[in-house]
Amino acid sequence: MSHHPPSHVLPVAVVGGGQAGLSVSWHLKRSGVEHVVLEAVTAAHEWADTRWDNFTLVTPNWHCRLPGYVYDGDDPDGFMTRDEVVDWLGGYAATFDPPLLEHTRVTRLTERAGGGFVLTTDGARGPETWEADHVVLATGGYHVPIVPPWAPALDPAITQLESAAYRNPEELADGAVLVVGSGQSGAQIAEDLHLAGRTVHLALGDAPRVARSYRGRDSMTWLSDMGLYDTPVAQYPGGATAREKTNHYVTGRDGGRDIDLRQFAAEGMRLYGMLDHGRGTDLTFLPTLTEALDHADAVYNSICRDIDRHIAASGVEAPPGSPYEPTWVPQADPVSLDLAAEQVTTVIWAIGYRADYRFAQVGVFDGTGRPMHTRGVTSAPGLYVLGLPWLHTWGSGRFLGIARDAEHVAGCITGSAHQRPSPESAGATG
Repeated sequence: MSHHPPSHVLPVAVVGGGQAGLSVSWHLKRSGVEHVVLEAVTAAHEWADTRWDNFTLVTPNWHCRLPGYVYDGDDPDGFMTRDEVVDWLGGYAATFDPPLLEHTRVTRLTERAGGGFVLTTDGARGPETWEADHVVLATGGYHVPIVPPWAPALDPAITQLESAAYRNPEELADGAVLVVGSGQSGAQIAEDLHLAGRTVHLALGDAPRVARSYRGRDSMTWLSDMGLYDTPVAQYPGGATAREKTNHYVTGRDGGRDIDLRQFAAEGMRLYGMLDHGRGTDLTFLPTLTEALDHADAVYNSICRDIDRHIAASGVEAPPGSPYEPTWVPQADPVSLDLAAEQVTTVIWAIGYRADYRFAQVGVFDGTGRPMHTRGVTSAPGLYVLGLPWLHTWGSGRFLGIARDAEHVAGCITGSAHQRPSPESAGATG
């Protein structure tokens, strides 16, 4: 009996069966390109596995557009809940029957002598090898939660969770909760706990915020009309450094609304600046709270002014708007917290995630482990990335931009990107 794992040879292998991997599969299948989609768990499983119970999209439902599959529900300006997203996305594969292999994890990717790649997989079918001329890495960029290196030094009696493990307030131990990070997840989880009546301490980072609705429409609908989601990253101030920006916090909960941390503070939430260090039950913070709140509000008002200019230039009829005025200001920037004295029993880390492509042993990654690319095309012939924030535009990390990115990558594989560029991508770089 042979002890060699089964081997397969085909033109294209797609690693990851989320919305990005399925989107490029749709284009490849339509072009008649033989390929396989290798998914470690199940298609689009992260929407069910890593979102809390009261999660909602922060982008309007009409943003949900995948190749050949568009949201067609009765609330295009609403915000789907986690379970609604799972149901909607779960119906995508059935519309075109992709060559999807679930429970098949790629454990190693290397370059093949003479060109192409070799992938090693393990899963329900046992170890296998795959040889492909082209590989699309569509696993996203949020693999490993960022946690301070000193986190293990905190009192072991305090439960520590990453944001992806949070589900609801009822699952947490009684007592107060410290949420670290004020990006989209941190701000929304803090809101979820606050609305449930829990005592919440929130350590802010430098995340900006945006109005949910302004002058009669959702701000993200205005921004779409203004072309912000279609502008290549290279055309933004600072170019590719835009990829380092934190997304604006806002919520789609209960039909959508602003997240106003100042108002939460007026209602009893305890706010702090950036968390600096901790040991046992003692935490220290940088005196950045006032600066963080002011910065978030400045971005909020700046976006509103951009919308004002767009309305004036286009002649669109819209009700008047007004700038945000602070409803609460800190008397001082707190710099310490005694978790025991404040009866904090849980810390939720919502600082962010970093990419983990260690399985891909190809020299296309920078010093932080992130893939270097131009619009998803790496320097290794035949290797592509997809589904990353700011892959090409601000819309790339959202449902709204994935279809265009997938079309471009699929076109590079088939050669059509150079033969028949679509009007919206012709001449675009970044």
